[in-house]
Amino acid sequence: MSVTVAASGFVVLLLTVTVVQCEKGWDVSYTSTEICAFRGSTVDINCTYTYPSTVNNHDTTVQETFWFIKESNGIHVDLRTDPEYSGRVENLCGNNTCTLRISNLRESDSAVYKFRFTTNQPTGSLTGSAGVTLSVTDLHVQVSTSVKGDSYNYAKLSCQSSCRLPDHLNYVWYMKQQKMKKGASYTGYFHRSARVSCAVKGLEDFRSTSMLVRSLIDWSVSYTSTEICAFRGSTVDINCIYTYPSWWNGLHTTVNKTFWYIKESNGIHVDLRTDLEYSGRVENLCGNNKCTLRISNLRESDSAVYKFMFTTNQPTGNLTGSAGVTLNVTDPQLQVHVRRSTANPSSTWTELTCHSRCQLPDHLSYVWYNKNKPVGRKKYFHLQHFNPEDSYHCAIEGQERFPSPTLYYPSDAPKPPSVSVSPSGEIMEGSSVTLTCSSDANPAAKYTWYKRSGHKQDQRLSEETQFVLSSIRSSDSGEFYCTAENELGRSSANIFITVTYAPKPPSVSVSPSGEIMEGSSVTLTCSSDANPAAKYTWYKENRALLQGPEGVYRLSSISSGDSGVYSCKSENQYGRINSTSLHLDVQYAPKPPSVSVSPSGEIMEGSSVTLTCSSDANPAANYTWYKEDRALLHGPEGVYRLSSISSGDSGVYSCKSENQYGRITSTSLHLDVQYAPKPPSVSVSPSGEIMEGSSVTLTCSSDANPAAHYTWYKEDEDSPTASGQIFTITDITAEHGGKYQCEAQNTHGRSNTTLHLTVGAGKSVIIMNIIRLTLVVVLVPVLVWTLWTRMKKTLSLKSEVNEAVEMIELDNCPEYDDVTAAAQTEDTEEQEDLV
Repeated sequence: MSVTVAASGFVVLLLTVTVVQCEKGWDVSYTSTEICAFRGSTVDINCTYTYPSTVNNHDTTVQETFWFIKESNGIHVDLRTDPEYSGRVENLCGNNTCTLRISNLRESDSAVYKFRFTTNQPTGSLTGSAGVTLSVTDLHVQVSTSVKGDSYNYAKLSCQSSCRLPDHLNYVWYMKQQKMKKGASYTGYFHRSARVSCAVKGLEDFRSTSMLVRSLIDWSVSYTSTEICAFRGSTVDINCIYTYPSWWNGLHTTVNKTFWYIKESNGIHVDLRTDLEYSGRVENLCGNNKCTLRISNLRESDSAVYKFMFTTNQPTGNLTGSAGVTLNVTDPQLQVHVRRSTANPSSTWTELTCHSRCQLPDHLSYVWYNKNKPVGRKKYFHLQHFNPEDSYHCAIEGQERFPSPTLYYPSDAPKPPSVSVSPSGEIMEGSSVTLTCSSDANPAAKYTWYKRSGHKQDQRLSEETQFVLSSIRSSDSGEFYCTAENELGRSSANIFITVTYAPKPPSVSVSPSGEIMEGSSVTLTCSSDANPAAKYTWYKENRALLQGPEGVYRLSSISSGDSGVYSCKSENQYGRINSTSLHLDVQYAPKPPSVSVSPSGEIMEGSSVTLTCSSDANPAANYTWYKEDRALLHGPEGVYRLSSISSGDSGVYSCKSENQYGRITSTSLHLDVQYAPKPPSVSVSPSGEIMEGSSVTLTCSSDANPAAHYTWYKEDEDSPTASGQIFTITDITAEHGGKYQCEAQNTHGRSNTTLHLTVGAGKSVIIMNIIRLTLVVVLVPVLVWTLWTRMKKTLSLKSEVNEAVEMIELDNCPEYDDVTAAAQTEDTEEQEDLV
C-alpha cells in the first residue's frame, strides 16, 4: 500500500499491483488494481497499452482511447459521455499511457473502471479486462477504548476509513470545530456533549463527520447536525452514527435493518424509501456504524424532522435517534455577526461572520462584498480598519440572490429606517407600487432609494422618502433598500418586492448536450420566469409525459423509440405558454440486419436479381455484401444487383451493417440459380474398336439445375431405346451399330447430343463377306450389260410406235391399241427378267 498526493492536495490510496493482459503483442496493464480516495478529492487512474506495429503487413494506428464502467447493447460507453460524470472527468493520454482523472469525487463513483482502445486492424480492439476498483469513502472517528463516568467518558479514539490507511499517517483532531491536537490517536476525558472529528494532516479541509464520544456499551444514535438548511432543487446529506454492544445478555448482537423515517403508522415507523413523495429521490448509504440519508431535488415540502432507526436480533435491541435532524428547505436568511477587539488601542480589529439561523453544510463557499465589490471568499472576514465609507454584506457562492443585510460603519447615525410598500399583499405585473422610507433622526435624515444589483453597482432610484413604480414589471422583482443619512451617520433598511406574472416563454435544454447514445441517461429541463412559480408539462409530439413543478423529465436509459420532438408547457394561474420544440436524436449501433432477394421464388439464369440489406441504425449504417467470405459491395444503400445472373452466382450471401458505434452481420441468404440443361457430353466404355459379342456402356452427363433426366434414342426408331444417365448394351451385334442420341431434360428445357457407334465383325463373317464381295465384283458388270441391251431394244420399239401414231388417225384406230399393248407387254417382261 502506498500514498499518492495529487496536485490538488488530496489523498489517494493505491494498491500497487500490475495486471497484464497480453496476446501476441496486444495488452493493457494497470498501475493499480485498487484505489481508495476521499469524497470531494481528485483521483488519477493510470494504465499503459501496447499493440503490434504491423499486422498482416498493415501498419497499426490507434483510432480511439477511452475509459468506461458501463456497456449498452455490447457497446462500451465512454465515461466522458455519461451525465453522472459531466465536467468531472479528463482523458490524459500520450506515449501509450492513459490517465483517467476524476475530480470532486462522490461515493457513487465507487466502481470498476476499465480502459479500451481501438485500432484500424479488423480485430484490433482491446479492453483491459481486470479493471481498477475505485472506492470513495469518508473518515470517521472510531472509539477503541471507553470508560463511562458521571458526566465524562474516558476514551481512546482513532481516525478510520473503510479503506485501510497507511500506518505512518498523522491526524489533526477537532472538538467543536476547534483544533485540539495532532497525533495518530486521541486519548482523554470527553464531556458527554463533546463532538470530535479528525482529518489527515495536510488535508484538513476533508474532515470526518463529528461524533459524540459515548461509552462502548451504550445503545445510541447520534446525529452530525441537529438542524440543516438547504436550498430548493439541491441535494442534502443527513448523517448519523449508531452504536450498540457487541454482546448483550450473552448473545452476540447483529443489526437486522437500518432506515430513516418521518412518519409513523399505527406505531410502525415508515421507511422513507417506501414513501411515494420521496420516490426516486432518497438513498440510504450505510456502513461501519454510519448511515447517511441523501435526498435529491429538494422541495419546500421536504422540510421536516428526520429520524434514524436500527433494529437488531436482541429482544429489546431496537433504537431510534429521538432528537432527529430538522431540515429546512428555504432561503439562507444570512446575517452578519460582528466581533471587535479594542483591548489594545494600537491594534484593533473587527471580525465579520456570515451566519445563518440554521446550520449550513461545511463545504459551502462564501463571498464577501465591500460596497458591492467582492473582497473575500471565506466564512469569516477580518478587518484591520472599518472605514466610515465602507459597507459590507455576504452571500453563499452560487446563491448570490439571497445576500445578507448590509452592515454600515457604526456611529450615532439615524436609527434604521422603516420601509413599507403600498398596496400591500400580492403585487401584480403592470400595477403601480409606492415604496416609503422613514427614520427617527435629528437633524432630519436625507433618504435615498436603491435597488440591489448583485455584483454590479447598486442602482440609485430616488432621493425622496417615497419611490413610485408606476407600471411594475417582472424584472422589478428583487431587493430594494433605503438609506437614511445625516451629518452624524447613516443607516439603512431593505424590503423585497415580488411581482406576480404569467410565465415567460420557457427555455428548454438537454443534458448531456451533443450526441445522445442509446442506453445513456438524458435529462430534459424546462424553465420559465414566472411568479408564482410555474408548473411544467413535458410533451412528446402531442402526448403528455410529465407534469409537476420541477420541469425536469429524465430518461434513465434512453432508447431509439425516444427519438422525436419534445416541447414543454409552462403555466400558473395567470397564464400558460409553450416552449419551442426540442428534437432528440438518439444514436445507436445497427440492429440485426434483414436481408431479402427480389424476385422471390425460383431464380432463372439470365434474369435480373436484387439483394437488399436494411438495418435500423443511427447514424445510418454502411453495408457490405459478402459471398462466402469475399466482399462484393460496400456503401450506404445496402443493395447488390446482378443484372444477368449465372450459375456461378449460386452460393451463400450475407450482409454486414456498421456505423461508428458498432457492427453486426445478418443471417445467411442462399441463392439457387436454376437453368435448362447444357449440351450433354457422351462417352463410350470401353473406348476403341467395339467387337460383336462384347459389352458396351454409354454415359451421358449435362450441367443443369434442377438435375436433368436422361433418355437414349437410336436413329430411325420412334421409341426411346433406354432411360437414365448410363445405357449398357450386352452381347453387342452389328445391328446395334449406328447413331444414338442422348437427351437431357428438366423443368426449364432440354438439350441433346448424338453418338455414332461402330461394331466390328468376327473371322467367319469376314470370309463370307469376302466371297460376297467377289461375286458382286464379277456378276454386277454382266447384269449391267444385259440390262443396258434390253433397255436399248425397248427404246427403239417405243420410237417406232410413236412414228406410226403420228401417221395414223388416232381416233377409232384399233391397230394403235394393239401395237401399244404389245410394246407395254414386252417392256414389262424385260423388267421382270431384270428383277
